[in-house]
Amino acid sequence: MRIEQIRAFLAVSETGSFGQAAKLCGVTQSTISRQIQGLEDHLKTPLFHRQAQAKLTITGERILPHARRICQEWEKVEERIQELLGGEQTELCVAAIHSVCAYYLPPILQSFCQSHPQVQLRVTALGSDRALKVLRDGLVDIALVMNNKYLTSSSEMVVKHLYHEPIKVLTSNNHPLAQQKSVTINDLAQYSQVIFKDGYGMQRIVQEIFASQGLDLDVAMELNTLDAFRGVIRQGNLIALLPELALHESINDPSLAVISIDLGLDSLRTLTREVVLITTKDRLQIPTVRDFFNLIYDVNKLVDRETRKLGD
Repeated sequence: MRIEQIRAFLAVSETGSFGQAAKLCGVTQSTISRQIQGLEDHLKTPLFHRQAQAKLTITGERILPHARRICQEWEKVEERIQELLGGEQTELCVAAIHSVCAYYLPPILQSFCQSHPQVQLRVTALGSDRALKVLRDGLVDIALVMNNKYLTSSSEMVVKHLYHEPIKVLTSNNHPLAQQKSVTINDLAQYSQVIFKDGYGMQRIVQEIFASQGLDLDVAMELNTLDAFRGVIRQGNLIALLPELALHESINDPSLAVISIDLGLDSLRTLTREVVLITTKDRLQIPTVRDFFNLIYDVNKLVDRETRKLGD
């Protein structure tokens, strides 16, 4: 059953003529006849008496009020879709990893709010895997996460690289490693660690780097907020591997120390994480989502160009 068939049924019932219904719908009379015939075949009953004037059968009379309601509801659906595709979206939902929410997004959010005052932004800090799940489930429009190719390789996903971010070690200022400029993975294996909870990409990175070196990872605690990491690390001999952006406040904290990781000259890997911008192809058709997506990507390219200039 198609909406065109229901509209044809209403047109014939209102005009009493297949020819007049065709004019009303802007199609040929043969098209109206096919649509009515298709609807009758689907319902397995005739809907009109074919006489000089088309009159409803008893089953036609029964479905008439339902057909009107269906068309009214469908018109509302079409109206809402046109509003959405026309940029009249009143809410935009974003999921991002914690450090991106705290340090990367704020100026972008401010810029977007100034250019789209009619749109209410809803931003949620989540682990990468959880953020990708709510994106796939349609609960958010855009995600900024650590790339996980196992979860982002679907053809429906639109993935844009933003940046690679170094991973460093956070310790207390009186930790045995605190005075070193850099440490190796072997050095780190001697100490118990605080890691992110399951569902966070950083947990996976830490586990993979120790496994690749054939080393055991001694996990003392799992947390999910940057404040909690800093608070726990200050207390004693625990250490944590965290992305550079997440260490923004720790660098100037005299009670903490931030140390680089030396993977050795022979290593082909640099201990980093890749942060990406993700949405779905269908969401990019919505002007509000497309504007926010492009704003993030354009700002990132500008920052990247300026960073390169400083390095030249």
